[in-house]
This record gives sequence, structure tokens and C-alpha cells, in this order.
Amino acid sequence: MDQLVSSPHEHGAGSSAVQLLLPALALLVCAEIYLQLAHRARRRNPVQGWSPWRTASFITGLTLLATALLPPIASLAHTDFRGHMAQHVLIGMYAPLALVLGAPVTLLLRTVAPRRGRQVTAVLHSRPVVLLAHPATALLLSTGSLAPLYFTPLYNAISADSTLHWLLHAHFLLSGCLFAYVIAGPDPAPARSGVPTRLVYLGCAIAGHSVVSQLMYGGFWIDIHAPIRQVQGGAEIMYYGGDIAELLLAAALVATWRPERRTPPQVQRIGRPPVTAMRAPET
Repeated sequence: MDQLVSSPHEHGAGSSAVQLLLPALALLVCAEIYLQLAHRARRRNPVQGWSPWRTASFITGLTLLATALLPPIASLAHTDFRGHMAQHVLIGMYAPLALVLGAPVTLLLRTVAPRRGRQVTAVLHSRPVVLLAHPATALLLSTGSLAPLYFTPLYNAISADSTLHWLLHAHFLLSGCLFAYVIAGPDPAPARSGVPTRLVYLGCAIAGHSVVSQLMYGGFWIDIHAPIRQVQGGAEIMYYGGDIAELLLAAALVATWRPERRTPPQVQRIGRPPVTAMRAPET
């Protein structure tokens, strides 16, 4: 196994109180906005209301983010690669799944004015969003970014710069949310692939995480300036933690899947067009 250079992750002012306070404040604001929208949805339509399970899922996602971005894990990540990998798994896999299952787009569509709702729907149907929401794009941005990060000097450069470190967190979160949305998101999507296709891409993500974590554990081709024991511990966190997260994502895909309703041929023959409009899923 290749010998790895041992050096602590230095972040200078990255451990300052301000950098710990800002993410906590941002998460509290997100929680307040979601709870206000959920309250408005229940008030506007007391019969349909808003699922408490959706609310609980979204708040759980914010809690997982807080766990990753605040001490003790945030402090450990500055000096121990295992702390970084724990952050990676929480921010990039577990928190996105919980946030996506909270169906924030559906909640927004139920609470904004019809004109705003049409604008949101137009954005969802725009060509850039359709391309971004393709499973191949989501897979490339999430799992595909692991090789450049850990098999090149990129991780070491990011670890030495506080701003780059926060940008890496943002990448983990956004790409993780995109992949969870594409695979099992309950929010409406303009051109979502079928369940078999999504299962294939999920299998590719599982295989990708497994290969990267095993190469990392064996010390092959990686470029991480950390003690070997820390790198191997981080690889184990990616391997086992990633497997559990992806099994949860597969379970969410099965749980949120609804069979397509096809118009009977007899109805089509008498002149009724098939239903093609996209509907928000029930909560």
C-alpha cells in the first residue's frame, strides 16, 4: 500500500464562532420558513392539509445538517479525515434524502399565488432544469465527483482553504439533493425516468461509492494528506454509511412510486384525450 503523507487539516479562522453561528442561523431560518409554509397550507386547505411526516422529514434533514456542520463533527473534520468523511456522508447523502422527502417544491406550489405557481412550473419545465434533472447528470455531479476529489490534489487544496471547504459542503448538499430528487423525490418533475431506469442509476451510484471506498482503504491512487489509519477509517465510513444511505434511497423510491394511470382504450375511442398534465403527488 502506498505510503500517505501525514499532515493535519488546518483551517485557520475556519473554527471561529462566526463560522459556526452562520450555518446554525441559516438552518433555523430554513426551518422557520418551511414551518410557516406548512401552517399556511393547512390553513388554506384544512381537508387536505399538509402531511406531518413531510414536515418531520424536512426538519430531520436540517437536524442532520446541523450535526455535520456544528461541533463536535465540524471540529473533528479540521484535524481528522474521518471527521471529514462523516460530514461528507451526512451532508451529501442522509440530509438530502430527508430534505427531498419533505417535498418542499410541492409545499411551495400549494402556498404561493397561482401566478407564482405557474412561474415555478415553467422553471421546472425549462430545458436547463430538464437536463440537470436527468439521472446521468445527477450521478455525474454526485458520485462522479468523488474521483477528482480524492484521487487528485484537489482535496488537499480544499482542506487548506476555509472558503473552498464551505464550497465543497455546498457541492455535497446540492448534488446530493439533486440525486435524491431524481431517484425518489415526491416533488413534481417534468420528465422523470421510469422506475427501472432510476434503479439502474442508483445501482451505478452504489457501485461507484463501493469502488472509491475500497481503493481508498487500500491506498491505491489516492492523494490525501492524512495518516493511513484515518484514511482507512474514512473509507469504512464511506463504504458502510453510503450503503445504508443508498438502501434508504431505494426504499424511498419504492415507497414514493405510484403506477401510471392510463386512459382505457374505450374512453380514448369516444374522443377523450389521455391525461398528460403533471400533478403534484399526494401527501
